[in-house]
Amino acid sequence: MNALVGIGVYTPAEAERLVDVPAGKITRWLRGHSVQGQDYAPLWMPQVDIGDGRVYLGFRDLMEVRVADAWIAKGISAIRVRAAIELAREVYGLERPLSTDAFKTNGRDIFMKVTERDSDGVERERLLNTFRKQYVFSSIMEPLLRNIDFDASGVPEIWWPKGRNGQIVVDPKRSFGQPIDAVSSVPTAILAAAAKLQGIDLAAKAYDVPASSVRRAVKFESGRETRLAA
Repeated sequence: MNALVGIGVYTPAEAERLVDVPAGKITRWLRGHSVQGQDYAPLWMPQVDIGDGRVYLGFRDLMEVRVADAWIAKGISAIRVRAAIELAREVYGLERPLSTDAFKTNGRDIFMKVTERDSDGVERERLLNTFRKQYVFSSIMEPLLRNIDFDASGVPEIWWPKGRNGQIVVDPKRSFGQPIDAVSSVPTAILAAAAKLQGIDLAAKAYDVPASSVRRAVKFESGRETRLAA
């Protein structure tokens, strides 16, 4: 268990509640899958391997999923995303490059090189036209990485899922990467559960935190439940 400290631990279902990407899709991306006899390798190998045969994510996986999902939603196939990851890994020397500061700056060139190798001429030209436009690339990457704090090497280390003013933090070094209230450092799930049982004021008193922290946690957790039910 000590090996897991500082990297965050999430099941695909927990990751879905955080990044709004279906758990089944996350599992396929990180485990690989087969379709009509065709095997597809994982997009990358997850940080966490507990040894029970199930898929788990670390914080870095969580950040990669957000970027991979955005590009696949834009019409870039998972196969091309995997090729971009492999090339970027060689270029940057980083195991999970999609969500790094380096990829935000130079990732368009990576996608251009991957696309130029495509044997489908029509699709190749469509994608090249997309990646020739810097504003298209930036319009996807900037919002994804805007609320991330990077370490000195340009690797994500803290995520503010509601923006920095939202005061909710996902930090793999704290509470195993579960969302916490930035003011009190108490996990949002704990504060929200206490508020449901005791009300805002009693929950705040029980955990010795401001009532605003409890309200913030309730709002955040309610939003996660709403997205999951949609």
